[in-house]
Amino acid sequence: MILYLHGFRSSPRSMKARLVGERMQALGLGADYLCPQLPASPKAAMALALELVDGVPADELALIGSSLGGYYATWLAERLGCRAAVLNPAVVPMLDLEPYVGVGTQYHSDEPFEFKREYIAELQALAVPRITRPERYFLLAATGDEVLDYRDMVAHYAGAAQHVIAGSDHAISGFADYVAPVLAFCGVGAGR
Repeated sequence: MILYLHGFRSSPRSMKARLVGERMQALGLGADYLCPQLPASPKAAMALALELVDGVPADELALIGSSLGGYYATWLAERLGCRAAVLNPAVVPMLDLEPYVGVGTQYHSDEPFEFKREYIAELQALAVPRITRPERYFLLAATGDEVLDYRDMVAHYAGAAQHVIAGSDHAISGFADYVAPVLAFCGVGAGR
């Protein structure tokens, strides 16, 4: 099973989430792919994720997390002992998201999105100062990320499998070129 965790103010309609879902469908594994709409509350988002994977053995579960979803995937991987592919992951979102406290909209719709001040503390509670088993992680980072510094990602996931893209952007616009290696790390290959 693959659980995809989207980023801040994003949704299952994000380009990367859709590409992974389409590839899983093409491989006949659509039923093994979950990409829920995550609540704004980090605590509620992790409660939902834990509920969705309850009972799935760690060796049959892989997480893919983008941006804030990468931060969530890291906390979940440490807690559950499963693999995680992180795509331009947030490393210290407590600092990065402080300016976004308030009401806005989601990126892929006009739906309201409220990020409350107490969510900063909820993010802090999910902090993973250092990953314990680097072999469980695959980092895909872009040097051209205009939102987060890829060097922080590379340092935080030291020892993990890493692919650093020269250029690109926070959205990883050329993600279609990287779906196969991300899924391969998650245990899904074209031969399945």
